[in-house]
Amino acid sequence: MQPTALFDLDGTLVDSAPDLHAAANRMAARLGLAPYRLEEIIGMIGDGVHVLIERALAARGRPFDQAVYQGFLEDYAANAAVATRPFPGILEALDALAASGWRMAVCTNKHEHAARVLLAALGLLDRFAAIGGGDTFPVRKPDPEHLFATLRAAGGAPARAVMIGDHRNDIAGAAGAGIPCVFAAWGYGPAEMAKGAAAVARTPAELPALLERLVAARATP
Repeated sequence: MQPTALFDLDGTLVDSAPDLHAAANRMAARLGLAPYRLEEIIGMIGDGVHVLIERALAARGRPFDQAVYQGFLEDYAANAAVATRPFPGILEALDALAASGWRMAVCTNKHEHAARVLLAALGLLDRFAAIGGGDTFPVRKPDPEHLFATLRAAGGAPARAVMIGDHRNDIAGAAGAGIPCVFAAWGYGPAEMAKGAAAVARTPAELPALLERLVAARATP
């Protein structure tokens, strides 16, 4: 069976912080709140947009507001690919993995529709056999069932899979699923989040060799 690479999206495949930051500041302006620093928003990414808005409002002393959340979703969806780009080296890594026979899927806590719209705008959607979003299944990362369900949708199997992500949710979800996780050190997660990862990739160029090694190690009795 083909090996499968499960990729996180924000902070792993794409640098989406600039557009999330811009949308958060437009939200803040509508509400008359102080603008956010980019570093603030980066620290809030990883648990889905709902939690991001909860954190962003709480940081300005405001409770969660469903209408504000919906307004953010609509605004962000219309502007998700203005400044967002794949991280340097990601396209080459995806090409190398595809050439080596890997299937690829996205396992993200971002809503599936938003993930698909963003990937399509960047010309990446067709590279992935499945998109497992934060609202695609009843659970999301770090629940291991999010990884299992995404793998099933992609036609992959846990014994021949590797997770790649920049957040503790990726590592925890992979650990629960019995799948090795490569920590994406170029992403948003601080270095301490790499604890428990099977390997750390400093750049996307390191991914093909690391993934091959991890899958081969699992096949060795």
